[in-house]
Amino acid sequence: MIANPKSKYGNPKAATRHFFLQRLSGVSNIVFTLFLVFIVVRLAGEGRADVVGLLGNPLVGIPFAILFAIVAFHMRIGMNEVIEDYVSEERTNRLTMALNAFFALAVGLVGVVSILKIVFWG
Repeated sequence: MIANPKSKYGNPKAATRHFFLQRLSGVSNIVFTLFLVFIVVRLAGEGRADVVGLLGNPLVGIPFAILFAIVAFHMRIGMNEVIEDYVSEERTNRLTMALNAFFALAVGLVGVVSILKIVFWG
């Protein structure tokens, strides 16, 4: 039996939007991850004071916070795809999607606020 794509796979416009946003956030993650590698190499062997000093610089800390937010967003979209593929019951699907969104938002907010706290308050 062939599955009906409209009933089984959801809204095609949302799927296209998710596909595009996943690729866009993935490309931006590559750019920002190169920045992260630079920071890690720069801080290799340094103490906590040097790490806080470097992340306290707005030219380093703010892009690092942006990276954290984009990674959390990318994680949410990727996990949504996994949930849509492997969770078949509608009620469970909605619950896991909501929990996924909450988790990604919580991780993103904690990370970004922590980094911005270092940037603006040391």
